[in-house]
Amino acid sequence: KPFSMALLAWLFIAGWFRPWLPADQIDSYVAGLILLAAAPCTAMVFVWSHLSRGEPHFTLTQVALNDVIMIFAFAPIVGLLLGLSDITVPWDTLLLSVLLYIVVPMIIASLARRTVLGREHGFARLNRLLKVLHPWSLAALLATLVLLFGFQGEQILRQPLVILLLAIPILIQVFFNSGLAYLLNRTVRSPHCVAGPSALIGASNFFELAVASAISLFGFESGAALATVVGVLIEVPVMLWVVKIVNRSRHWYEQRPGIASYEECCPTDVHRHAIERS
Repeated sequence: KPFSMALLAWLFIAGWFRPWLPADQIDSYVAGLILLAAAPCTAMVFVWSHLSRGEPHFTLTQVALNDVIMIFAFAPIVGLLLGLSDITVPWDTLLLSVLLYIVVPMIIASLARRTVLGREHGFARLNRLLKVLHPWSLAALLATLVLLFGFQGEQILRQPLVILLLAIPILIQVFFNSGLAYLLNRTVRSPHCVAGPSALIGASNFFELAVASAISLFGFESGAALATVVGVLIEVPVMLWVVKIVNRSRHWYEQRPGIASYEECCPTDVHRHAIERS
């Protein structure tokens, strides 16, 4: 995904769209798009998977694997692609972003989980803790979005053409990567409840990390920060569009011989049970 986005950024932002963009911000826009695509989503993908009736255990495994990969691969991939774009990268700041926004939260969560489970009635205590933390995590996410648009709102309103031009490679990248993952899953006859989450996580972005890294590396008012905020701006509607495509193509997908039905893939049918309980 980051390599396809880098290619699209070079073609569109540094190439075809250059005459309509501020010359002093071209490299910064390219950097922002690379940062946006370098990390797959690790939170909202659970929502997209649920909406597409994805297999929840596969989704969890996929997210956990991506978290581990990001720890070791995010900084080298970003450094490589920005270096190929002739953009100087302060490696200490890039590594600090990985440490603060990936490693530290994982360590805290792991220690908290182990501590709670080590006590009497550990699972019940853990479930209660998750219920308490859930609204706070949503509030923190909303506060982050408010701050982002608060800092970048003036630029968004003042430069609608720039926003449109930045959105084009992001949209192409989302549909290209989700479509590629979806078709590859069908080719190898993966069940639809696995193909859906694969396509969705392959297209969505860990925008919190991207925005934080862009601000740390280039500053609040930089083109890189603006490019990542454009990704945030279109993330939800575009991903809902991809979810709709995945759901509507289910019948076509399962027509290929050898592909298991949803009932065979996910016999517990947690989505149906959730609907019945509600």
